Amino acid sequence: MRLKVLAFPSAAGASAASALWTFPSILASAFVIAWGAEAAQFLVAQGLALAVLAWLQTLPEFAVEAVIAWDAGRDPERARLAIANLTGAIRLLIGLGWPLTYLVFTVAGGRKAAARLPFIRLEPEHAVEVAGLLPPLLYFGLILLKGRFSWIDAVVLCTCYAGYLVLLFRSPPRAVETLADAPAVSRWAYRQRGWRQKAAIALLFGGGGALLYASAQPFFESLLAVAGLLGVSQFALVQWLAPFLSELPELLSALYWARRARQAPLALMNLVSSTINQWTVLAAMIPLVYGYSTLRHHGVWLDFRFDGTQRLEILVTLLQTAVGLMLLASMAFGAREAGLLFVLWLAQLLRPGLGEAAAAGYALWLAVLAVQVVSGRRALDAPRLLWDIVRRRDRPAPQQRGPADRHIRNGEDY
Repeated sequence: MRLKVLAFPSAAGASAASALWTFPSILASAFVIAWGAEAAQFLVAQGLALAVLAWLQTLPEFAVEAVIAWDAGRDPERARLAIANLTGAIRLLIGLGWPLTYLVFTVAGGRKAAARLPFIRLEPEHAVEVAGLLPPLLYFGLILLKGRFSWIDAVVLCTCYAGYLVLLFRSPPRAVETLADAPAVSRWAYRQRGWRQKAAIALLFGGGGALLYASAQPFFESLLAVAGLLGVSQFALVQWLAPFLSELPELLSALYWARRARQAPLALMNLVSSTINQWTVLAAMIPLVYGYSTLRHHGVWLDFRFDGTQRLEILVTLLQTAVGLMLLASMAFGAREAGLLFVLWLAQLLRPGLGEAAAAGYALWLAVLAVQVVSGRRALDAPRLLWDIVRRRDRPAPQQRGPADRHIRNGEDY
């Protein structure tokens, strides 16, 4: 798929009316792929099904990033846009996606009468997704210190993703007894006999992915054309609008699951899985495509180097993701966390020049969370649960869905 996201003359000529059919197509593709993931979680670990889902959902983001990185290798002035797209997409998932998931979960029935605002409680197996954020964050910190992004770094990030997949294989599939909670289409696919079962699930994944592939380009071009006509700056377009369009499948799937209270953890992990995908494989694509582009256009393979603006954008995104990691390490996600994540994200959207202030805000929040953990006011259950998964010698059989472990916040159980 060739997405000419930076070709503004052609984009301006695209018909905005095409959004009338492409948006429903993307909406339908999100549902079909989500149904496939819900059926697949009874055959493989839920996290593994979400990893496949994340790959399909981030296809548009990969296409956008590849085009930008290729153009950056030809024209160095466009290099800043590659980082803008990557960081904008990740910050959108965490700053908007997580709070929206919590809001839908609460409004759709997560809150009980005469009770405090509820928490989205994660399952023990979700410790793999939570911990999967840590290795790429630590290594990207080293990349930031170096100030350049090489093909060796790409290999390391892909290795981090491979290790994440290995851990996912050690988690059990969902218990068949919970099949009744799945949508009718997912139940139909799982109940097929023999090879038809896997074929039906593959059809949901493949059909939804094909529909997304076919409708993404005209949908992006139509809305980017409107943004161009309205005078939206190129940097803002790439950092804020383009990621919103390319991340739309993940957001739609997450909101679809969040409306069912018991599936809210699945919705949140869908977004976390996509975040891991983008910090590893998607980010790794930048130096590879950029280096090959410089080789083709200038005869030499060059590393991708960061300027001051790019360093700040990466730092803000690293700190935001680190805050998200600390929040989920307690295996629960609540109203105050969702609200503050959204406020910080919205401030950056409305005032793009607040990069340094945003970095300071996330750093301060991270320090407060660390103090809470050390003082015992915040639980840190994810490492223990991850160790339980790692030390299993054999992949366990499906288990019944159970309540989340005890969590502590401000001295209270929740």
